[in-house]
Amino acid sequence: MQVLYSGRVQGVGFRYQTRQVASGYEVTGIVRNLPDGRVELIAEGDQAELREFQVAIRDCGLGPLIRDEQEFWTEPKGEFRGFEIVR
Repeated sequence: MQVLYSGRVQGVGFRYQTRQVASGYEVTGIVRNLPDGRVELIAEGDQAELREFQVAIRDCGLGPLIRDEQEFWTEPKGEFRGFEIVR
């Protein structure tokens, strides 16, 4: 799953909070700031788990900062170990 978040998502701890939320789910992946002001989340795992993770990101207090979410689904590649912030 790839999600592109827009809104007030940079400079507010969005990536750190997302990493914290990820620790409660069986997901792997990355979260990073993009040059255009959005935040990109790439996560792999069971689809139901990924959906719950996505809802938990909004519910942990980040929801009001998100103006838009664009999501894309592809087959997992197994390329991640853990969940980390990429700079």
